[in-house]
Amino acid sequence: MELTGKTAVVTGAASGIGRATCEAMIKQGIAAIGAVDRSPAMHDTAQKINADTGREVMFPFVGDVTSDEFRQGVFAEMRRRFGPVQVCVPAAGIIRDRLSVKVSRETGRADIYPRKDIEEVFAVNLIAPIYWALEAVASVAEDRVKRGLGRWEPAERTQGAIVLIGSVSSAGNRGQISYATAKAGLEGAQATLAKETIFYGVRCSIIHPGYTDTPMVRALGEDLIDQAILPQTQLRRLLRPDEVADAIVFMLRNSAVSGSLWVDAGWHPAA
Repeated sequence: MELTGKTAVVTGAASGIGRATCEAMIKQGIAAIGAVDRSPAMHDTAQKINADTGREVMFPFVGDVTSDEFRQGVFAEMRRRFGPVQVCVPAAGIIRDRLSVKVSRETGRADIYPRKDIEEVFAVNLIAPIYWALEAVASVAEDRVKRGLGRWEPAERTQGAIVLIGSVSSAGNRGQISYATAKAGLEGAQATLAKETIFYGVRCSIIHPGYTDTPMVRALGEDLIDQAILPQTQLRRLLRPDEVADAIVFMLRNSAVSGSLWVDAGWHPAA
């Protein structure tokens, strides 16, 4: 599916993979991007990218990606201004890492992973991406109804594309019970959506990035990165956000590719 002239929504767009994805799509001729982030820096990011691009293409929205009202408002505004949203990359994410069960050496008491943390991670990393994706599918579906079209036919061009952001942690990763479970859940969501959304001509796929040079990963600390991450990565470095963004754009554009793509820099964690 060519991105030229299309309308997109990207969450987590102020930095990292989300921002790099916006920049990569702009190079492919995307017409408008609803750029979503919880950080007020989203406005400055959009302003800078628009200035560098020479046209207004990034339209910033600042809010909570887990809010139904906020999500619906973003899509309503983008649809009002530009028509149906055909592309969605829900890239916003958080981590709340710690061991599932920790036993105090002093007391011998076991402390289990906080329910509050797992609910927060599930809300942002699993539930929110699903609903942002569904909103895009609904946008395309309603547009088809308005145009008097029913079930999508192969003779038509692809109507839309969604790329969910999984993780190498979806295969399991020590200290990431909430993050790994949420990302694994997206695999089931992608597989189900791929079967359902093609009815409207919308493709749904997922990429699994390895550790990427983003603010979220850098927050883990240089010692952990150097000692526990890089030695288990064949390239011996973090991925660049633009490398992940290139993979996302590939999945958006190439209609022959479906399912999942691992973008992991040769990640092979020890048992």
